[in-house]
Amino acid sequence: MNEIFKRIFTSLIVFILFIFSLFFNHITWQIFILVFLIISFYEFLNLINKIYKNIIIKFLILTIISFYLFFNLKILSNARLQLGEEIILILFIACISSDIGGYVCGKLIGGPKLTKISPNKTIAGSIGSILFTIIITSCFINLYDNELYSLINFGIDNSLVIYPWLILMSVFCQVGDILISYLKRKANVKDTGRLLPGHGGILDRIDGLIIAIPIGLFVFF
Repeated sequence: MNEIFKRIFTSLIVFILFIFSLFFNHITWQIFILVFLIISFYEFLNLINKIYKNIIIKFLILTIISFYLFFNLKILSNARLQLGEEIILILFIACISSDIGGYVCGKLIGGPKLTKISPNKTIAGSIGSILFTIIITSCFINLYDNELYSLINFGIDNSLVIYPWLILMSVFCQVGDILISYLKRKANVKDTGRLLPGHGGILDRIDGLIIAIPIGLFVFF
């Protein structure tokens, strides 16, 4: 229970900072993303240093990671300017819902493991991730301001369009989660860092986001 309270408290703090930076102005949004991605790169660096000894391999992998994180920075920065804060909020709600669904259903139901890469991931948790993403995100969209309907063209008549997209968002989040879990397993570490009590490092929190957000935006259009 103590661990759960820590996770909830940390998540609330991060979410408040996220909402403030997103809706205050574009500079605060860029700073927020940049700080998170810089810390993420540092955590990637620690993982790669533990996994690989060859300097050339480490350099190549870290170069690819650097470009990909910079790509995330540009995507999220431009998305706020061109699409508005609401689209970004929906993307993050979908990813957060996927994480919550996986954690809750995995803990409560348990059952067969999803993959050997991450022993804590279960099939029930994976299904829960998808269901939570669909239910929470679609409810959020329907409860939000009516202007959102015209903005993203998600109304009752288009329900068949939104559900496959939300399912894919959850799948992308889970792929990102498994990818980071694989790196942690190879590096023989439990968490990517200790910055976020109850969660571990920044990568432990945004592992799904850095995969799901860019691909999710691409699929959206």
